[in-house]
Amino acid sequence: MGEWIMAAELHDRIVAAAYKQRGYSGKEAAQAASFSNLTARHGIKTHNAIKALHLDELFGSKIGGCVPGAKIEKLKSPFRAVQRWNANKKLGQAVGLEAMAAAMKLADRFGIGVVAVDNAFHYLWGGGYVIDAAKQGYIAYTNCTAALAEVVPFGGKFPTLGTNPHSWAFPTSAAIGYPICIDWATSTVAMGRVQQFVRENKPLPPGCAVDETGRETTDATKVKALLPFGAHKGYGLSLIDELVAAFIGGSLPTLRSRWSQGSPDEKRTPAFYFQAISPRRWTAATSPRSGRRP
Repeated sequence: MGEWIMAAELHDRIVAAAYKQRGYSGKEAAQAASFSNLTARHGIKTHNAIKALHLDELFGSKIGGCVPGAKIEKLKSPFRAVQRWNANKKLGQAVGLEAMAAAMKLADRFGIGVVAVDNAFHYLWGGGYVIDAAKQGYIAYTNCTAALAEVVPFGGKFPTLGTNPHSWAFPTSAAIGYPICIDWATSTVAMGRVQQFVRENKPLPPGCAVDETGRETTDATKVKALLPFGAHKGYGLSLIDELVAAFIGGSLPTLRSRWSQGSPDEKRTPAFYFQAISPRRWTAATSPRSGRRP
């Protein structure tokens, strides 16, 4: 399968038009387009515009899992460096961009800023949010629970966890010319990678996924669930996201995006966690090289 290169302006126009056609506001459409532009420029095929629109088609605006034009509700917080948001199922990329911006503003005041988001719609690639923050001088971190439980626990056969990524980025541009970003799904591969391999008619590497019987498979067309990377270690990191989401206000992972299952009063939406740190607060009162305050 060949590669096609599209002009950035044309890409953004097409993606924004697709979101507007689905009822999203001009601002939301522009945020979705700019985020898909970011993923394309970084070569993130698993979370590009195709994946974003596919996610919205399956779990978003068509069935009420994501609400075009929804307003973020900022809840009371007893801590000045922490904000609590109810996203009201607003477009995930829009929420993610605004939440990281808010975390950076908090870090400017308090050295660290945290934004915890409940009742959200999947924000796609966590690396995009932290890279943007690192370029502005912050140590940034985010994690989220995925739209679906599609990862089996270590030693299991039935999916009970999301792909649940962790994303860190560090402001190292002055030293090496670009920020360092460490970003990973806690499954061996993202489901978007499986979908990519189906499109490209390629087999999966071993140790990535299982079929409907729980047996490992390399046939991308037969994948029903994913395996955690690093056996029990990846499972533990995935569980961290589920526990963080539970403290934020999330519900059972096996009910996420499954609107016809379970009790009607259960939540079925992901949760996000954003953190920005001003590294100047970590340094000594004076720099050992210059003797000046940072």
